[in-house]
Amino acid sequence: MKAKLVVISGLERGASYPLPEGPFQIGRDPRNQLPLPDGGVSREHCAIVPQGDRFLLRDLDSHNGTRVNDVLVREQLLASGDCIGVGRTVLQFLAGDEVVFDGPAAGEDTISYRLDQPPAHLAAAEQGTLLRVSTMLLSFYTMYRERASSARSLLERYLLSLILDVIPANRGAILLYEDTLDEPSSLCIDDHEQQPHSPVSISPRLVQRVLKESCGLVVEGVSQGAADVPEAPPHSLLLAPLAIRGQACGLICLEGRAFGETHLQLLMAIAQLASMAMENAFHIEWLETENQRLEAELHPDHHMIGNSPSLRDLQRNVARAAQAHATVLILGETGTGKELVARAIHQNSPRARKPFVAVNCAALPETLLESELFGFEKGAFTGAAAQKKGRLELAEGGTVFLDEIGEIPLQIQVKLLRVLQERQLEHVGGTQPIKLDIRLVAATNRNLEEEVRAGRFRQDLYYRLNVVTLKTPALRDRPSDIVPLAMHFAARFGQQCGRRIAGISPEAQAYLSHYEWPGNIRELENAMERAVVLGADDMIQLEDLPESIREISKPGDVGRALPLQDAIDDAKRKAIARAFEQARGDHPAAAKLLGVHANYLYRLMRNLGMR
Repeated sequence: MKAKLVVISGLERGASYPLPEGPFQIGRDPRNQLPLPDGGVSREHCAIVPQGDRFLLRDLDSHNGTRVNDVLVREQLLASGDCIGVGRTVLQFLAGDEVVFDGPAAGEDTISYRLDQPPAHLAAAEQGTLLRVSTMLLSFYTMYRERASSARSLLERYLLSLILDVIPANRGAILLYEDTLDEPSSLCIDDHEQQPHSPVSISPRLVQRVLKESCGLVVEGVSQGAADVPEAPPHSLLLAPLAIRGQACGLICLEGRAFGETHLQLLMAIAQLASMAMENAFHIEWLETENQRLEAELHPDHHMIGNSPSLRDLQRNVARAAQAHATVLILGETGTGKELVARAIHQNSPRARKPFVAVNCAALPETLLESELFGFEKGAFTGAAAQKKGRLELAEGGTVFLDEIGEIPLQIQVKLLRVLQERQLEHVGGTQPIKLDIRLVAATNRNLEEEVRAGRFRQDLYYRLNVVTLKTPALRDRPSDIVPLAMHFAARFGQQCGRRIAGISPEAQAYLSHYEWPGNIRELENAMERAVVLGADDMIQLEDLPESIREISKPGDVGRALPLQDAIDDAKRKAIARAFEQARGDHPAAAKLLGVHANYLYRLMRNLGMR
């Protein structure tokens, strides 16, 4: 099993990410290998770096820190089963280099014990042990039930520790299975012999028997399948099923030299107690995840702040479009809040209680986009170990938001057109149509009519999308909203950083209002985050803003001159003039001497009033 991360808590719960040979970065920026759209996650939050045969977790100076097993860390070598907390998401690290126990085979003896069999009379010592384990599990669950994001993984570790204290075993593991029995979706290991690189993986035959028959097993004479231990003596396995919501979906596995029927009966009794505790932990985890989803939909990161006429028109159109079921196409420049508009449509529609699934079509490679949208069948391609639902299917009854829809390749446009026409889809590698009840909201910053004329976008799909069209105004077209938006972002980032932000100085407000904002609201948000992080005063000052904003021609309503800024501008003019003199008037050569791009030099000279 190759080392990987499995999402065990959060909106992407159940997703799996194999770790590459190089660094694996996690953060809010879509360019990370694992992007997490969470306000509590920094743009570049943390990275997992290979260190020989092991993996090192390194926090990248994130705002809220990175947790391993609920403890904040800067750097830490990961052990298999460690839980990594990043914002609202909890990931479990699963290591490779497994030792496989293959059985049962010829020469192996087994003892089985079913859940529905009447238990044999336990000796007084075993009864006392069971009572002690029950009391300690109840105490542990009461202590950690409020920490839903990590309670289940902590419970698994605590349970294994208790079991290995009362049953003579070398090591043990808890394995949970979801869609397939080929590979566990969750794995927790406790090793008394301190062998951190030997995760337990048992034969699928044993797993199927334990889970399908809900029985416990003692398997004697199991041979160890590791190539580097050819003469390892046979050993025993002790297996007991875990039932969650009445369905056997996991098991406890112990490895030791010899087990008897008394050990099996004791483990079966402990497993029944543990199943109840784990079912409660699962339920609390589900409630937390559902609460986070609803909170994210009811309180998105950005709000439609402002009172400009263009924004009021957009809000009125959003309210009208939300009540209909028609497809909506949102047009606008990058960073103007198209996803915010899509969320507002969903939240004010009759589908508000159903899922809202957002897909950035430009962020997914063409090879992954089709399977992400439509899902796939087991064996459809290399690595498709189990059936997986696509994003469209996951939004059943709700709304799908396809951002940057102009980036979708032509062959995928054909399949998307069928979804809109027939309201059904087929998995990649599948043949059975699947009915869909979704509403599609799409967005793009491209001119789709020109794309149609150029043959890069299907005309029939464009007509299907262009039923209701909304346009998000550029920030430069709503100047009266710039300062209120900036104050909103400054207050939000100040709260995240633990800083009190009283406001924005008049000089900074004037420069913000006169800047053209080519990156729109997203650029304004980034500028205010930078100002909060780098600023030292409770007021955002002009020097806290990015240089690109400070370089514009001085606004006429700035009340007073800034001697320091004047001196900086004069120094820039002299440096530029000297570079042009040395380059004999050659603009690209002057830019090279100054170490800047030629286009940047043009803009800088214009802002400084130079010809």
